[in-house]
Amino acid sequence: MQSTHFDVLIIGAGISGISAAYYLQRDCPTKTYAILEGRHTLGGTWDLFKYPGIRSDSDMYTLGFAFKPWTDPKAIADGPSIMSYLHETVDEFDIRKHIRYNQMVVKASWSSADALWTLEVNQKDGTGTASYTCNFLSMCSGYYNYEEGYTPDFVGTEDFQGKIIHPQKWPEGLNYDNQKIVVIGSGATAVTIVPKMAEKAAHVTMLQRSPTFVVAAPDEDRLAKLTNKLLPAQTAYNLNRWRKIRMQRWSYTIARKYPQFMKNLLIKGVKKELGEDYDVDTHFTPSYNPWDQRICLVPNGDLFESIKDKKASVVTDHIEKFTPKGILLKSGQELEADIIITATGLNLKLLAGIPFVVDGEKIDLSKTISYKAMMFSDIPNLSLAFGYTNASWTLKCDLSNQYACRLINYMDEHGYKQCTPRQNDPNLKLEDWLDFTSGYVRRAMHTLPKQGTKKPWRLEQNYLEDKRMIGISKVDDGVMVFSAPEKQEVAAEGMKEVVSGEL
Repeated sequence: MQSTHFDVLIIGAGISGISAAYYLQRDCPTKTYAILEGRHTLGGTWDLFKYPGIRSDSDMYTLGFAFKPWTDPKAIADGPSIMSYLHETVDEFDIRKHIRYNQMVVKASWSSADALWTLEVNQKDGTGTASYTCNFLSMCSGYYNYEEGYTPDFVGTEDFQGKIIHPQKWPEGLNYDNQKIVVIGSGATAVTIVPKMAEKAAHVTMLQRSPTFVVAAPDEDRLAKLTNKLLPAQTAYNLNRWRKIRMQRWSYTIARKYPQFMKNLLIKGVKKELGEDYDVDTHFTPSYNPWDQRICLVPNGDLFESIKDKKASVVTDHIEKFTPKGILLKSGQELEADIIITATGLNLKLLAGIPFVVDGEKIDLSKTISYKAMMFSDIPNLSLAFGYTNASWTLKCDLSNQYACRLINYMDEHGYKQCTPRQNDPNLKLEDWLDFTSGYVRRAMHTLPKQGTKKPWRLEQNYLEDKRMIGISKVDDGVMVFSAPEKQEVAAEGMKEVVSGEL
């Protein structure tokens, strides 16, 4: 099989993949690259999810790219607006021509002798299989299974006479006018769907096992709008971006240092929205502390408004079973429904679930240690773009992608071909990679790498700290091992196609 070679391959054409392409063009302009996207279009999450009200749950001044100002007045943006922004970005920076669609990577093998990754790819357009080689692999494939969301095994689902829908597979053109809806879940997806569907439905019930922290905020930032009027676009954007970063960090720090104070503050905010007569203790007071799980944002208090208008309600209970008419709860109450939405979460899948082989040995990711939360012990020339759980996804992805470029340039300057994080500290203690209690993380924890108790093996979840560690600190830090294997053959003559960058 003929192999196509690039200096760098980026896996995934969502936000993090587009970011990787931009920084590679900017910082490593002589490198050839391609983006392999398993789906038929770009956008990742923002193209995949089609449920009513799909929107960001972070402000666009930090979810947007540092190099591409977000100029829309709405800081909390809907899915179509984000997709337009991504399309503008790939066109403005001439990235689109580098994207190859329907390329599903099914295996990645590293050869130290050749300092080369070889990727086996199924072409989902029906044209068969393909082979790619590269010197550096940038994984920007997101963090969950794009094929299937998570739905618990509820008893009696086959008895229910209405529709059961997971938000990840929303049917096009679904008519829910004047229908009774039950949304199972209380996370970001549920609190988005409920008020939006309540606009047309007969009634929407949010059914939750336990409450989630929810906070209301305007979808427009008045100060940002003012700076946009007074200053050049990039200057205004930079100011707004740094202001939001500082605010995010300040609120997170306060929450972790004084959890009860922050908990009281959040609950007080809900009581202000719903009134003292509403049972906030039952429906909006979690048992965990703020940021043990992500705090849900409701723009302009839309969820609370739908509850006050009696268009939506919240039920906190456990499911006994599905019935022909709806859902029977442990308390004995039956919720009637025409449509049940299982907003029950995602299936976490790191590195797109691709089998990785290094010098003939299959890698068990759970046995590796995360280096700067973007590389893995004993896996050469591979970086991962993985965002924050306590701030905007893009902030960390941008840092990781820039660091990958620093690594590539450092190797070129010193004649190296291979960079590998090596953990040789006998005193390093290991912990779970993510300190997060969300169900989708807990379900997959046994598959994830570990983190260490000190740098550079520790995941800080702190943009300002990461900016120093990733953006400023030495590349050759005594942990990253560089080498230049004697054999550097890419492939046998006549078995490769060297691409100049024009696709």
